[in-house]
Amino acid sequence: MKKVLLSGLLTIAVALGSYAQRIETIPQTSENVGMEPIRQGNWMVGGSVGSLGYSFEGESFNIQLNPRAGYFISDGIAIGAQAALGLQTVSGDGDNVWNYGISPFVRYYFPEGSSSTGRFFGHGNVGIGGSSRGDGASFEAGIAGGYAHFITRNVALETTLGYNYSKANLNSAGGASGLGVSLGFQIYLPGNRR
Repeated sequence: MKKVLLSGLLTIAVALGSYAQRIETIPQTSENVGMEPIRQGNWMVGGSVGSLGYSFEGESFNIQLNPRAGYFISDGIAIGAQAALGLQTVSGDGDNVWNYGISPFVRYYFPEGSSSTGRFFGHGNVGIGGSSRGDGASFEAGIAGGYAHFITRNVALETTLGYNYSKANLNSAGGASGLGVSLGFQIYLPGNRR
């Protein structure tokens, strides 16, 4: 009888012990960060991993990658540089075009409408670009608005909607413009505090 009772107690102890060790994890979808990631002296790296757009003039579709890095010169204001690598499909019998470029940018995070897990921002850039057609350098400018949602203390997912302008020949009167939507991410790195 003692052996049966001891075996039963041991079985119950093992069962309760294994039940106590069960850990349930829930994926993290947001983090209360406040102003910490966008403080003066911090860095941001990342970019848009997929930017889709449609040109009104050329009736063409494009997709572009924009890696970027920036530095917060004051709370909520970052300056930096971004690169561009894209593909533009041409309707009809034309060849597809590879685009590239580099431009400085400025980004402002609005205090209005913000929450502890996200921020609205405005983003502007002016730079130069080129293409596989060999047309030479072109002037490029863009302005966008977006929202950054912090999934961890240092990582935010972003979505932006913007207007882009490009002028391939600076001496001509014409240029190309269009709207674009992008999805991306930023990693916010703490820097030196003054």
